[in-house]
Amino acid sequence: MGDGAHQPRTLNVDSAGVDEVGVVPWPILLRRWLGRRVPIDRHWAMLSVVLTALFTVGFTITILVVSLESIADEFDSTVSTVAWSITGPMLAFGVVGPAYGKAGDLWGHKRVFTLGLLGAGIFAGLTAIAWNAASMVAFRILSATAGAATGPATMAYINRLFPPEDRVRPLSYWSFVNAGAPVLGVVAGAPLVDAFGWRVIFAVQAPLCIVGVVIALWLLPDTEKTPDVRFDVRGSITLGVGATMILAGINQGPKWGWSSPPTIALLVAGVTLLVSFVRIEKTTSDPLMPLRWVRTRNIALPVASQALSNFAYMGGFLMAPRIMHDVLRWDTSQVSFVVITRPLTFALIAPLASLVTIRIGERATGVFGALCVSTSMLLFSLVSPSTGLVLVMFALGLSGAGIGIANPALTSLVANAVDERDLGVAGAMQQLLNQIGAVLGSVVLATVHESLVDNGVDGSYRAAFLVAMGVALCSSLVASYVKSTPREALTS
Repeated sequence: MGDGAHQPRTLNVDSAGVDEVGVVPWPILLRRWLGRRVPIDRHWAMLSVVLTALFTVGFTITILVVSLESIADEFDSTVSTVAWSITGPMLAFGVVGPAYGKAGDLWGHKRVFTLGLLGAGIFAGLTAIAWNAASMVAFRILSATAGAATGPATMAYINRLFPPEDRVRPLSYWSFVNAGAPVLGVVAGAPLVDAFGWRVIFAVQAPLCIVGVVIALWLLPDTEKTPDVRFDVRGSITLGVGATMILAGINQGPKWGWSSPPTIALLVAGVTLLVSFVRIEKTTSDPLMPLRWVRTRNIALPVASQALSNFAYMGGFLMAPRIMHDVLRWDTSQVSFVVITRPLTFALIAPLASLVTIRIGERATGVFGALCVSTSMLLFSLVSPSTGLVLVMFALGLSGAGIGIANPALTSLVANAVDERDLGVAGAMQQLLNQIGAVLGSVVLATVHESLVDNGVDGSYRAAFLVAMGVALCSSLVASYVKSTPREALTS
């Protein structure tokens, strides 16, 4: 099937209820205690554990976005300095993923998952007692760097627990948590910080992560390790540092100036390191990322389509509150209430869309989802001072529905096309490229708006959203070239 055909491996529990590592999972114990009248699906119980951990880590990445000014005042610092407590974790969450994915494929995803979650909890606790801006930023970056291990490990567990014909539905939940947790952090950040204070949020996150570690050690079986394979240290370093420099250059370009020496230096150095990464992968015996993936239709195209959709999705989401405030003149409470439409629609549509995908195939689903995102951007480009609430909510909901429809289908295509031993790094590469798409979208749309704002606020937002619409249309075009998994092959 696809590149590196293989039979999917599932983590089985034997007839006595003991898994591969000799541990009786808690759903089996609970079933014995309650009696057979209560059915408990072990695979879905495991999925709930790993997704909860992924949400716990991702939710706090953006939760401080509305509190930067007050935190800067508390530490007698500047907003631009404290803002790295958001920018840094967002960059880290994407760029270290491939290394974690490969490590899990080599040494077992249970080990990588639990160590990453433990590190996220420890540094979250240290964030709660940060004594100045520098320590707070450092602890937030370290927490996200450790917690990034949960992303590829979660996808690897999904792809091992569920056979190809059943993956779309759990991947829809993964897509919602992976993309939705940071969005919900933005939405919920203001009321949570106002009610409890920003330190309490991280003081609560720390024990939650530790509890997650205990449950994961108890419940999760380990995945098969790849013997006699070395970890690609040079490839991991060049990819991680190169991607970080490019993302940092794109992120800081509008502030420093696109022609400023720091911006140019970051971008040139990043590109140079990525070229070196390709050269390393061509010569190393155990590459971090097999370069044949670039030539494989059901790997390269789904990932490209997702990155383009994420460009419009995240860029449009960050621009939407601004257009509500600047053009519609809504206050902060109104904006906070309305923007939750998008993650809510995502959560409702994604599981239902997975059932449709099973019937019509991943290609049609991917194309339709990207078209929904494109239509959403078109609707936002039509916003004027007279635009009503219904249109704005429909546009937001359409964007959330589009990603909820497309992402699980395209993700499952990639999982079905790679070798089982590469599932972790494949998921991490998707995470990295989605993050690049999100950062690009956020920066490009903001740059378009700010460069045209002197000619009129309405027109500047219109131009930004039209750019997003065009990129989403490209995503739909790319998705039209993928090849759906033959349903008869999956069920035979």
